[in-house]
Amino acid sequence: MIALPTRAGKPDSVLAKAVELARSVVLEVAEPADLGDHLGARAEGERVVTHHFACTRPGYPGWYWSVTMTRAKRGKDLTVNEVVLLPGEDAIVAPDWVPYKERLQPGDLSPGDLLPVEDEDVRLVPTYLVGDDPLDTPLDGDARAQVRRVAEDLGLGRVRTLSREGLDMAAERWYAGPGGPDSPLAKSAPDTCWSCGFLVRLNGSLSMRFGVCANGNANDDGRVVTFDHGCGAHSEVKLARKQQPVPLPDHVFDTLAEDELESF
Repeated sequence: MIALPTRAGKPDSVLAKAVELARSVVLEVAEPADLGDHLGARAEGERVVTHHFACTRPGYPGWYWSVTMTRAKRGKDLTVNEVVLLPGEDAIVAPDWVPYKERLQPGDLSPGDLLPVEDEDVRLVPTYLVGDDPLDTPLDGDARAQVRRVAEDLGLGRVRTLSREGLDMAAERWYAGPGGPDSPLAKSAPDTCWSCGFLVRLNGSLSMRFGVCANGNANDDGRVVTFDHGCGAHSEVKLARKQQPVPLPDHVFDTLAEDELESF
């Protein structure tokens, strides 16, 4: 059963009786096999009525045809406003559209792909003016262009660097990721990265909590890890000393039976 929207008010009697007209309008845009039973009519306004028909088209369960009609006051001629196919509450519909930029995940970029960064990206601030500190007063377009020119003239390299917001966002993402303390690998580790000889510490404000793993045999090699992360490839991990093998006894000779040798 399709749950249809309801609206208070009694539909216009003339328009409500025009079921066959509404059905013929649907058949102008759909095949007869796609049109099912009449599901009812509801008032959209004064002398405006919408008829609903079940949709039997394959692949559209829970959808319905909607035909909206109207007429002039004391008029007998009916006018069709629109005919559309709409989803009901149980209809299968596409998920909400998400902009491409918001759908991107690490690893989605291919060689040659470009991902421009907006000028107003809160993660970045002009390097020439603030270095690694966030900028309190935002710059207008002319000021940003001047910063770029000065940075290029002086050979400063990066025009922008991470803002405080950008650093915090990166730290939260890394801490909650596979290189953080809550990953299954870290929870079963014998020790943390803080005491591992393969840890390369970061510079700046992130140096107190994060580093990069430099163990080529570890799963996190070349990746950012937290100090309280860990894995089984810790530099100080030692295997338990193996027990010496039990000496084997001397060979046993069978003195009760004679060996039969075949002659060649």
